[in-house]
Amino acid sequence: MDQKWTETFREEIGSFAETIDAFDRGELDRKAYKGRSGGFGTYAQRDPARHMLRLRLAGGRLTPERLRFLAETVERERVGRLKLTTCQTIQLHDLAAGQVPGIIQAAADAGIYTRGGGGDNPRNVMCSPLSGVQPGEAFDPIPWAETAGEYLLSVCRDIHMPRKLKVAFSNGVDDSVHSAFRDMGFLAQADGTFSLRIAGGLGAANPKMGVLVEERVPPREVLYYVKAMVDTFCAHGNYENRARARTRYMQDTLGPEGLKEAYLANVAAAKAAGGLDLDLSPAAVDKAGEGQLSHPRALPQKQPGLYAVKYHPIGGLLPPEKPAQLCALLENMAGSEIRVAPDETLYIINLTASEAERALEATADSAATEFEHSVACIGAAVCQQGVRDSQSALRAVVDAVREAGIPDGALPKICISGCPSSCSAHQAGAIGFQGGIKPVNKVPMPAFRMFLDGSDGTGRARFGEPAGTILERDLPALLVELGRAAAASGQDWRAWSAGHAQERDAIIAKYDGAQ
Repeated sequence: MDQKWTETFREEIGSFAETIDAFDRGELDRKAYKGRSGGFGTYAQRDPARHMLRLRLAGGRLTPERLRFLAETVERERVGRLKLTTCQTIQLHDLAAGQVPGIIQAAADAGIYTRGGGGDNPRNVMCSPLSGVQPGEAFDPIPWAETAGEYLLSVCRDIHMPRKLKVAFSNGVDDSVHSAFRDMGFLAQADGTFSLRIAGGLGAANPKMGVLVEERVPPREVLYYVKAMVDTFCAHGNYENRARARTRYMQDTLGPEGLKEAYLANVAAAKAAGGLDLDLSPAAVDKAGEGQLSHPRALPQKQPGLYAVKYHPIGGLLPPEKPAQLCALLENMAGSEIRVAPDETLYIINLTASEAERALEATADSAATEFEHSVACIGAAVCQQGVRDSQSALRAVVDAVREAGIPDGALPKICISGCPSSCSAHQAGAIGFQGGIKPVNKVPMPAFRMFLDGSDGTGRARFGEPAGTILERDLPALLVELGRAAAASGQDWRAWSAGHAQERDAIIAKYDGAQ
């Protein structure tokens, strides 16, 4: 970011310090405080004396310098809870009010800006986590994702959007960033251009796939398309009804073709004004690989002899001691960095075989099976918006599946959201759960609405179909029974679920009907 922007941001931090102090003294209510704090990437938790701060990392890049900041901050501030998010950010939890402004300032000094991390702002710009190193990718879109992130930060204080705006870049082989149903989704193509979809989104009400508006976006013109999306949202977004103030509702009010027409008119106007052309190219990996390694969590990169090590802490809860351990690990591994993935996984990239072995040892506490790689939001025990404690539910089902000895592959990675906000992207999961209630003898009981057969695969994105509502207490038994049935067939979950849908649905119906 340029010097003028950062100087203004530092001044804003001082003003925000007064705001959070006023809230802490009880002079501001939750609603008024949230309206101001979101723009700085921080919210009060369910316990109003504790706060969350979101560190935005364009493309999920946790460089050695940023990792060092994280490790030092966790140690200095005694941060006891860290959460990896599905938008490739890292959340610091349980902070006292007096800690937040200082951490925001220190983060800015390390090149991490929390500005726009919440509220009605452009959010963290996402990118396929293994961009630049993944075999089969069209090209590495990280430079465009980072530049789009800087551009949106530079204009966010000058615009007033109806709600947040989420932008994602896919490398063409991995669409875990959900480019098919983001507010803006750029998909890298083999000819060096991006296809672009707009106005998609999740949420319990009215989830939408994005509208394909351009099949060949030249990379040099990406910012014109980003600016046009901001202009279109400000012109046609709903400022009166907050529940309908996301870009996907413009598909309803304008119609997909009307939206496309309005958007492309804004693209043409942005290009006519000029000044946003880009001249970018991906950085080459300047590191020689050596040695060979075979391990389920060691993924060969497209650079011969180099590996990426996958580390998934259960529930995306990063142990507080882990940043310091990883910082020490990478200290003498030239060219290596960490990427935060949208499924709450960390990838340590650009490792030789011997370095990857050390990384595997340092991350031995990782999830061991596909099911243990499941995704859950922070949950109602912490989030003031939450309905169900998704983290507690995940721990219960993981423990039950381990105890039952369900083999790897018999259950898929599941996604658990504690409320309708879809923070785990549960509609895109093979199995998804959305927190809610279910009446039992006219008494509301903790429950989760179940979804089946969602997908975020490149070229085959789809939303899961509702499959019932399961009492929270029954989730472990349901998943164990489903896993046992799949394992007994000798098939993995996908093959069994597709070929034994009647048996699968009968098992679910038994728990859906439980009282």
